Amino acid sequence: MSRAGNPYDNALAESFMRTLKCEEVYLNSYRNEDDARRRIGSFLEDYYNRRRLHSSLGYQTPAGFESGAANKQQQINRKDTE
Repeated sequence: MSRAGNPYDNALAESFMRTLKCEEVYLNSYRNEDDARRRIGSFLEDYYNRRRLHSSLGYQTPAGFESGAANKQQQINRKDTE
């Protein structure tokens, strides 16, 4: 185990790869490399980023989290201009 904040710690990448393999790759068989690229890309865009809840984001989807952050920033900007 490395110390907190160590750039050589790859726990986040390892966690992502585990999720990708367990929730997509191991559950499907692919006809060829192009099929795998297309379906994994679709999994990442359609499911992982838009529907899957992430505990590190307060059990929100990444898209929902970004939308909420953008709305908060707009509110801050409006208050600053008033």
